[in-house]
Amino acid sequence: MQSQIDLTPKTSWFNAFHVYLNRRVIAMLFLGFAAGLPFPLVFTTLSTWLRQIGISKTIIGFFAWIGITYSIKIFWAPIVDRLPLPFISNLLGQRRSWMLLAQAGIIAGLLGMAWTDPSQYITQMALFSLLVAFSSATQDIVIDAYRIEAVKDEYQGAMAATYQAGWRIAAALVAGAAALYISEYFSWTVAYMVMAAFMTVGIVTVLLISEPERNINQQTYLQEKRVIDFLESAAHVPELLRTPVAWFIGAVICPFTDFFQRNSKQALFVLLFIGIYRISDIVLANMTHPFYIDMGFSVIEIANIAKIFGVIMTLMGAFVGGVLVVRYGILRILLLGAILVSLTNLMFALLAGNGHSIIGLTIVLSSDNFSGGLASTAFIAYLSSLTNKAYTATQYALFSSLMTLGPKFISGFSGMVIDAQGYIFFFGYAAALGIPAILMVIYLMNHQNVTKTS
Repeated sequence: MQSQIDLTPKTSWFNAFHVYLNRRVIAMLFLGFAAGLPFPLVFTTLSTWLRQIGISKTIIGFFAWIGITYSIKIFWAPIVDRLPLPFISNLLGQRRSWMLLAQAGIIAGLLGMAWTDPSQYITQMALFSLLVAFSSATQDIVIDAYRIEAVKDEYQGAMAATYQAGWRIAAALVAGAAALYISEYFSWTVAYMVMAAFMTVGIVTVLLISEPERNINQQTYLQEKRVIDFLESAAHVPELLRTPVAWFIGAVICPFTDFFQRNSKQALFVLLFIGIYRISDIVLANMTHPFYIDMGFSVIEIANIAKIFGVIMTLMGAFVGGVLVVRYGILRILLLGAILVSLTNLMFALLAGNGHSIIGLTIVLSSDNFSGGLASTAFIAYLSSLTNKAYTATQYALFSSLMTLGPKFISGFSGMVIDAQGYIFFFGYAAALGIPAILMVIYLMNHQNVTKTS
C-alpha cells in the first residue's frame, strides 16, 4: 500500500525551534557529551600517547581491534534491554541504572589507563582500554534506548541534534584537543585523570533526569504471549531450563520477529537501506586526512579548520536538521541529506583539481560538515522511528551495527582506489556511492506505508 506524503509543513517555524527548549532534549546534550568523551581516548588520543613514547606502529595498530567492541554490542543489548540491575534499578529505573553502571566502568577504565605506564605494561593498558570501550558501547545502548523512549517521535530529530552536539564537543574539543594540550603542559596521567573527571557530567545528568515510560502496545503484547505460551506448554521442563529459555524468547527472538512483522515485505529493504545510507560519507571520511597532508596543508591548518571550524559547522547542520525534521518530517530531510552529502563529496574533487587553498578547504569542509550533520540527524531520527519501544535497546543496536558494517568494509579499499586512479576519481566514486541511498529514500517516500517516518 502506497503512503501519501503530505508536502505541507507539519508545524510552524516557532514550534519547530521551540522543540529545543524541551527539558529532555536539553538533557540529551549532556548525555551525548558522556557518550562522545570515551571514544577518542581509546583510539586517536591514545594512539598519539603510545606513538609519542615510542610504541611501535604494529602494536598501536592492534589497539584498533578494541573498536570491534562497538560493532558487536548487539550481542549483549538484549540483556541491557530486559534485565534490571539488582537494587539500583529499584531506585533509579532500568535505563538510568544501566547508564550509571556504564559510566562507572568508563571512569574506572580511564583512571586505570591514567595510572598505567604503557611503555612497561602495554597489556594492562590494553585491558583498561577494553574496559572503557565495553562500558562506552554499553552506555551507547542505553542512551539510544532512553533517547527513543523519552519523547514522542516528532522530537526525535531534535534529540538526535543535541546528542550529536554533545558528542562532537566531547570527542573533538575535550577528549581530542584539550587532552592533547593537557598532556603537553602536564602529563598523560593528568590528562586521563581530567578526562575521567569530565565523565561526572554524565553521572550528574543521569541523577537529574527522570526514567522514561515504556508503553507496551497490543501487537507487542501478542508477541510477549509467546513467552507465556512457552511456559505453559513446557511445565514438564525443569525450571532451571524453562526460565532461561523463556527469557531468551522474550529478549532476543521477540525483538527480531516484531521488526519483521511490523515491516512485513519492506523489512529486508529497510535493513538494506540502513546499511547503505551512510556509505558515501564514511568512505570519504576514511581518506580525508591523508588527502589534506598530500595537498600540502599543515597539521595546524588541519586542526584549525577540520577540528574546530568543522565541528561548528557539523553542529549547525545537526541543529538545522532537527528543526527541519520537526517541520517537514523525516523522509524528506533524509532525501535532502543524501543529496547534499553526495554533492559535497564532488566539491572535494574540485579542491583536488585546484590545489592547495585555505579558502577552498574552508568552503569544502564547511559544506561537508554541515551536510553530514544534517543527514546524521535525519538518519538517527529515522532509525529511532523504526524501533518498538518495548525492545528499544535491542532493535536500535541492530540498526546502528548495520549502519557502519558495510561502509566500514568498503572504506578499507579506499587507499587502493586512490593509488590506482587518484584523488579526483576517488571523490567522484565516493559521491556515486551515495546515489543508491537517494533512490532508496525516494522509493520509501512512495511505497512504504509509514506514519511515523513521513
